[in-house]
Amino acid sequence: MRTSIRRSHRLMAFTAVAALTTGLLAGCASDSDDGSSDNSGGDGGGGKGRITLTIGTFGVFGYKQAGLYDEYMKLHKDISIKENVTTRTDVYWPKVLTRLQAGSGTDDVQAIEVGNITEAVQTQANKFVDLGKEVDKSQWLDWKLAQATTKDGRTIGLGTDIGPMAICYRKDLFKKAGLETDRTKLAAQWKGDWQKYVDVGKQYMKKAPNGTKFVDSASSVYNAALGGAETRYYDKDGNVVWDESDGVKKSWDAAMAVATSNMSAKLKQFDKPWDQGFANGTFASVACPAWMIGYIEQKSGDSGKGNWDVAAAPTAANWGGSFLGVPTAGKHQKEAIELVKWLTAPEQQAKVFAKQASFPSTPSAYAGLKPAADTTTYFSNAPITQIFADSAKTIPVQYFGVKDQPINSALTDVGILQVEQKGKSPEQGWDAAKNEIKDVLGQ
Repeated sequence: MRTSIRRSHRLMAFTAVAALTTGLLAGCASDSDDGSSDNSGGDGGGGKGRITLTIGTFGVFGYKQAGLYDEYMKLHKDISIKENVTTRTDVYWPKVLTRLQAGSGTDDVQAIEVGNITEAVQTQANKFVDLGKEVDKSQWLDWKLAQATTKDGRTIGLGTDIGPMAICYRKDLFKKAGLETDRTKLAAQWKGDWQKYVDVGKQYMKKAPNGTKFVDSASSVYNAALGGAETRYYDKDGNVVWDESDGVKKSWDAAMAVATSNMSAKLKQFDKPWDQGFANGTFASVACPAWMIGYIEQKSGDSGKGNWDVAAAPTAANWGGSFLGVPTAGKHQKEAIELVKWLTAPEQQAKVFAKQASFPSTPSAYAGLKPAADTTTYFSNAPITQIFADSAKTIPVQYFGVKDQPINSALTDVGILQVEQKGKSPEQGWDAAKNEIKDVLGQ
């Protein structure tokens, strides 16, 4: 959820994985119109003599769902936890930046999505506590830790999850459309190329069950394909190369093949209609980083049980992943540090995985990882752990720049939507995104 937008998360490939992410990001945040909600982990009022720690997140990180807030409060009778959720990261992060710069109004703990971590490290590091002094840094994957560490060695956030990729699909809808339903054979049909996935979508639409589309959105395909590209929006030296990036070009082309066809439900991810699309079974497949497992299970509800399945994605990719940091403006830094250390420890990451398949960023948690029994049943007994682990092992090295997240939003929420929802040409969509990116970069 890490999932709501997350959208959810890189500098080095996943090198040693024995098993399954944010999941995080799974589940759902608020359904309020302003995209925010207050969800207490227990006694939100603090209670007499209690310190109330606030934790700001986007989407569902799984801590409340896995009972971790309640567990922590039982272990620490002087602490009460209150979770403040903002549904979308593109709403959440600007709000956090404003409060960091003002030096007030931050939560005691702030989640940071991987698309924003470089900006936080390079421009806001002095606004966060150095957590590297508080933990054994060897607990985390080297590349995950490096993402949140400044050049002078300050670690401003501890890793929660990563987002290895798969395809989640409704095998009942695939069957009605006359497509292959076996996850292994299906994965073989689109292996190696997201355009092959699009080709399967064309086949689906020939006999699509009434009222259904093959995929939720073109942006979903774009983000998934880009997650497996060696070059995104910046090169390894920090130069902006988005308009020259081969990874962006191929991902855009795959998205345009969807946006200009009839196979997309044309939904904006993490908006209410998208959630309703899961519940109503209006699309048959979705690019599925590990954190989306819990999201699908919650949003599809009982009607989706046993109908959803999981297959390997066309290419190994990572989409999502987050960190927890402690702002220096917080009122309870000492207590907040202890909470972050506990929530991101291998034991707790394993518990979140067991609840909603969030893939840990702490390797010692991998041995014996198992998704919850109800999750396994929900997804047709798919070998979820192995599918995501296999993807994670070969995720390419990617560099994320300071404005990575807003550049991505310009391409997906402006460029792709212009084509998909407003009928503009791919060229017009690209130009609209380009103009938006110029504004983002101050050009």
